[in-house]
Amino acid sequence: MEENIKQESGQSEKEGLLDKAKKLAEKADDFLDEKVEKIKESEAFKKVTDAIDKAEDYVEDKIEDIKESGVREKLESFADKTEDKAEETLSKLKDFSKKVADKTADKLEDIAENIRKKSADNDKQENA
Repeated sequence: MEENIKQESGQSEKEGLLDKAKKLAEKADDFLDEKVEKIKESEAFKKVTDAIDKAEDYVEDKIEDIKESGVREKLESFADKTEDKAEETLSKLKDFSKKVADKTADKLEDIAENIRKKSADNDKQENA
């Protein structure tokens, strides 16, 4: 029986603490709401709000100006031209590289042929 009394008193204490905590939280919430309302009504808040609105309008106007100026289309056109030029240059570079490779191969073949001839001449002189 003693245990039941202790449990009931322990539970009532917990409930009492919970109720106090809830009341305290509600008071804190009410306090914050009051302070937020006072801040919203203050002159400084109104000035800041107006400044933010003006800045937002300014940015939106500038974005619209950029859209109307055709900058995007100009940039896309420039990118397309640059891409075409790069492809053209790359093609020329490939052709040039092939020509250089062919000429290099021809020169190497000439050098190899000269070496063969000299080797053959040296062999003939040694055998004679």
